[in-house]
Amino acid sequence: AKKNYEQKCRDKDEAEQAVHRSANVVNPKQQEKLFVKLATSKTAVEDSDKAYLLHINTLDKVREEWQSEHIKACEVFETQECERINFFRNALWLHMNQLSQQCVTSDNMYEEVRKSLEMCSIEKDIEYFVNQRKTGQAPPAPIVYENFYCPQKNAAPPGKPTGPNLAR
Repeated sequence: AKKNYEQKCRDKDEAEQAVHRSANVVNPKQQEKLFVKLATSKTAVEDSDKAYLLHINTLDKVREEWQSEHIKACEVFETQECERINFFRNALWLHMNQLSQQCVTSDNMYEEVRKSLEMCSIEKDIEYFVNQRKTGQAPPAPIVYENFYCPQKNAAPPGKPTGPNLAR
């Protein structure tokens, strides 16, 4: 619309210049044609000016509506983002509290284990184990060598003791 308006204005300016240049040179019939062309171009300029102004007003109205809708959309997006961040923050906060509580519980359990270990007596534990698992006062008898060809049994090979005293 703007280009059309500008072209119509140039056409009118050219028609006015043609009328002024040929005021004394052309015959009245040609001058009448120039005046008709000037009047037609003035009407065309007025019409294109109205159309251009109408388009500008329509465009401005659409721009204002778009701007209003854009502001509303931005406000909705901001609200959604605030809700998202708040939800995420609260979820993380809750999770961190749960982890922290688990750490406290674990630390309490570790402290109970440490207290039990402090009460541990190595000597008493070994003595308890020996008393519970002992099999007697004497060590097992030595294994006797038996020669396949000579059925005589030897109690122990010569020079070997029969075993240590393991009793406590």
